[in-house]
This record gives sequence, structure tokens and C-alpha cells, in this order.
Amino acid sequence: MNTISTAVRPTIAAPRSSRRWLALSILALAQFLVVLDASIVNIALPVLGRQLGMDTAALTWVITAYVLAFGGLLLLGGRLADRYGHRRVFLIGTTGFVAASALAGLSFSSEMLLAARAVQGASAALLAPAALALLTHLFPDAKERTKALGVWGAVAGIGSAAGVLLGGILTATLGWQAVFFVNVPIGVIVLVAIPVLVSRDGARASGRLDAAGAITVTAALVALVGALSAVERLGFQHPLPLVLFAVAVVLGVVFVAVERRSADPLVPLAVFRNRDLALGNIVMLLAGAAMVALFFALSVYMQAVLGYDALTAGLTQLPLAGALVLVAGVVPSLIGRLGTRPVLAVSLLVLAAGLVWLALAPSDAVFLTQLLGPTLLIGVGLGGGFVATTQLAVEGVEGGEAGLAGGLINTSQQIGGAVGLAVLGTIAGLRTASLEAGGASTAEALTGGFSWLFLGAAGLSIVGAGVVMVWRRR
Repeated sequence: MNTISTAVRPTIAAPRSSRRWLALSILALAQFLVVLDASIVNIALPVLGRQLGMDTAALTWVITAYVLAFGGLLLLGGRLADRYGHRRVFLIGTTGFVAASALAGLSFSSEMLLAARAVQGASAALLAPAALALLTHLFPDAKERTKALGVWGAVAGIGSAAGVLLGGILTATLGWQAVFFVNVPIGVIVLVAIPVLVSRDGARASGRLDAAGAITVTAALVALVGALSAVERLGFQHPLPLVLFAVAVVLGVVFVAVERRSADPLVPLAVFRNRDLALGNIVMLLAGAAMVALFFALSVYMQAVLGYDALTAGLTQLPLAGALVLVAGVVPSLIGRLGTRPVLAVSLLVLAAGLVWLALAPSDAVFLTQLLGPTLLIGVGLGGGFVATTQLAVEGVEGGEAGLAGGLINTSQQIGGAVGLAVLGTIAGLRTASLEAGGASTAEALTGGFSWLFLGAAGLSIVGAGVVMVWRRR
């Protein structure tokens, strides 16, 4: 039985809110925090490490602790939201995120900070899929939902681009603790507003939670994200990534076997009969890989090669973020006229063109003449791509599976980002080492490595566009 077609559908006769657009703004604010927190900490790491006595290896865990918990628990978080109520789970996740952020800012030891980061990630895994599910309930009409997803896509893109800027400003003016404390007042606003704006959860899925499925898929995702993080730090030659990859594969096979036998599975495999949902998740894997690698490399390139300080590097992201926001506002009307797939394919090709253009930038690039153009083009491609991809991933999904759909698309983005950073980062490192061995200066070698990374990200975008164009609906 296809669980999507039999799930409870939210109806216009029983709206979740009389102020839906205001409710969407608050939900988007929470999503902004989740996306922002994956990148805002990067700029603060050197200062944080000096004050807490953390070496480079320990500092990587400040990022990894968050990503492992977030990526590993997203599917479980989405299913918990479907079963126990989207609003309830959203509020629980937001409460945990705010408390963990405060704990991280108050940390006086590395152990305390890493524990807080893990709780942040776990809370975000509850918050993010539940928030997207609430959006589908607030806007059951396809046309309005597309507009709402335009806002959602813009917020996700801005959060990724704003991390470097806000991280630089807050660390320079208020100290590293501020990158965590900034979440607290915003989170409190969300916690106060959502119970007022969104009605209580209605009928929910019945039955027992698939504990075996939850354990195996969570362990498999943690092992996979851990393997990709290990590749980034240790390279493909080290045995640890290979061991973790093998564990992830074995657990993934066990999970599929469990789900096929379960009477009430955590992830009904029939959900993938929705070909739009399946396509949306495939494209998000590719786009997430390109985006995370891009923002990481662009930040390092501007600071390590061009000599920008953290604040200047952040300010250079503003045109990209502005283009992303403007395009995300226009894309819903284009989707209404042309359809989701054509808009998505063109957006991915525009993104690829911007990345290829960026790969041509030299080691002494001038921002206005050699970087502004490609970053604007990248902003246009990301704005259209993320809105259209998210739209695909929730098309045809009924209320009872909305949390699962939110968990899937967020998981695809996280796994894609980890894959992109590990693989493209390794390629860039090998190219840099090769150029340095050939006598190139450090700046020229780094630029050559980043050029390969940008070209690799462009290739992923082109593959995504090709998949969109050949993917059949049935």
C-alpha cells in the first residue's frame, strides 16, 4: 500500500493558522538558525581554540559533533514529528536548540562545548523536518505552497551565506561565545510566537514506533557522515573512513530489510514511488554537495589567498545572498508558468556557469571585476535551485508523511554536503600539493586547488540538471 495516498490530508476547512504568512516567517526564522549554525562557528574556531585549549584535531569536532547528530537523526526526527505532532516536536526541538546554544556559549571546557554541540544537532534534527511539515499544513494549496517554499529556499540560502559574515562580526566585537548566544533571543521569539500562531496538532499516525528501523538508520547515517568527515581530515588512505563506510553499508542493508518486514516502518519504502520526491532528494544530494564545498572554499580562498579579513570576506557574500533572495521571490511565479522541472534544470545550469566562471579567477583577483559577476550568477542559480528542489521533494506528499518528507530532504542536503566537502576538498588538496611540488607559490597552488573544486561543483550541478531532464514521472 502506498502510504502517501492513504495519509491524512490537511484541509483548507481546518487551517492551522489564521495568520499563515506570519507563522511562516517565524518557522523560517527557526530554520535560519539551523542552517546558520552549521557555518557561523567556522570563523570563531581559532579564537575559541586558544581560549579553551583545543588543538586543530579537537576543533574539527566542534563542527563534526553538530553534523553527526543533525544528519544522523533527521529521519527519526521527521518520523517522530509525524507520529507525535509536528507542532509539538517542533517546539521540543526549538527548546533543546536554545538551551544547547546557551550551554555552548557558557562552556568553560572542550568537553562541555562538544556535548552542547551534539545536543544542538540532535535538537535541530527534530526542529527542521517538523518545521517543513508545518509549512505543508499551513499551505495545502499548491500555488500558495510554492510561494511559501520560495521564502523557505531563500532563508536556507541566506543562512548558508550569512554564517561567515555574522561569525566574523560577532567574534570580532563580542567574542566567540556570541556565535552561540545569538540563537537564544531568536529562539525565544519562536517559542513564544508559534503556540499563538499555529493551532495544536490534530489526528496523528497510530501504531508503534519502529525502534529497530530507527536504531539502524540512525547508526547508518552517523557512520556515513562520520566516514565522510574522516575522509576530509585523514584522507582516503587512512583505514578509519573505509571501516566507517563499510559499517554504514551493512547497517543500510539491515535497515532496508527491517523496513520491508515491518508492519509500521519508520521510512515506508513506498514513499519513493513518488517520483517527484525521489528526484528532489537526488538533486538535493548533488546541490548540497556543490553548495557546502563552494561556501567553504570561497571563504578560505578570500582569506588565505586574497588576504581579506573575516569581516571583509563575509561582506563579499552579501551580493550572492541578495541575488539569492530576489530570485527566490520570483521563482514561485516562474514555476507556476513553466513547471518545476524546467525551472530547476535552468537554475542548475546557471549555477554551473557561475562556478565555471569563478574557477577562472586568478590568485590576485579583484572582487568587482573578477568575483562579483560569478558570485551573482551563483546566487541566481542557488535561489532558483533550492526553491524548485524543495518544491519537488514535497509535491504529492500528504499530511501524515510531511515530517518524513522534511526529514528526507534535510538528510539529503546534509549527506550531500558532507560528500561534497570530503570528495571535492580532497581533490582540491591533491591539486594544491601537485602545484606546490611543481614550484608554484602558495597562493597560486591554493588558487589552482580551489579552481578544481569549483569545477567539480559545476560538474555536480550539470549532472543534476541532466537527471532532471531525463527523469520520468512514471
